[in-house]
Amino acid sequence: MRVVVQRVARAQVALRDDGAVVGSIARGFLILLGVSTVDTEDDAVYLASKVAGLRVFEDADGKMNLALADVDGELLVVSQFTLYGDCRKGRRPGFAEAARPEDAGRLYEFFVELLRRRGFRVRTGAFQRDMAVESVNDGPVTLIIDSARR
Repeated sequence: MRVVVQRVARAQVALRDDGAVVGSIARGFLILLGVSTVDTEDDAVYLASKVAGLRVFEDADGKMNLALADVDGELLVVSQFTLYGDCRKGRRPGFAEAARPEDAGRLYEFFVELLRRRGFRVRTGAFQRDMAVESVNDGPVTLIIDSARR
């Protein structure tokens, strides 16, 4: 599994067909989550733990020393199969490494549930829907975490 973690002042996701906002947060993390064909629940547990413990919010001295819980932050988790796009050949990405929708959906929901069990307020996009994601990056701080590179 792969996540792109963006520290945001606010973020929201809307459905492109009707513009309905399906998830929005104030300060926290916008998480773009990709699931590969070889991922398991263990990968979701690893990434949820990493995300929950990231100390990337500034303390009183201006140092990135605080975690999401320390700042009462929220999460917006959006599925993103294109994180497994292979751009090495040609101009059109290949997606052979991306999990099938039924497998990706299950692990996506499991990842979200793990974060909720930790007490975080978690909003989501709409799985397998065409979405418009808006965010105001804070910093900017953007990190990529891949469970295959532990």
